[in-house]
Amino acid sequence: MGNRIRIQAGRVLLTAELNDSPTARAVVSALPIKARAQTWGDEVYFRIPLKQPLEKNAREIVDVGDLGYWPAGSAFCIFFGPTPISRGAEIRPASAVNVLGKVTGDATELRSVRDGDPVLLEDDS
Repeated sequence: MGNRIRIQAGRVLLTAELNDSPTARAVVSALPIKARAQTWGDEVYFRIPLKQPLEKNAREIVDVGDLGYWPAGSAFCIFFGPTPISRGAEIRPASAVNVLGKVTGDATELRSVRDGDPVLLEDDS
């Protein structure tokens, strides 16, 4: 893990640790990023100004607190529970995502975030 970022989504403030993947490095170089939240089950996502390819270790099942980049929608995703296409307790993105880090606190706080809430990603190193 490398860079730390701060995520403000609605009234929720979280920190996260990014890995050293090409996608994580691209996100860091684009900071700060302002967006509007969208929700899909227990996922908050939003479009970011990046076009990254699917990495070879992209995942179709993720864990609570994982941060992902969804190439199909140029979106930054924060996972904190099942999505509408999950089977059982698994956390399944709409399609494979590049996992680029993990929330260091309690990602389930994001349950209070609503569609349209402001989101800010910024460096927290």
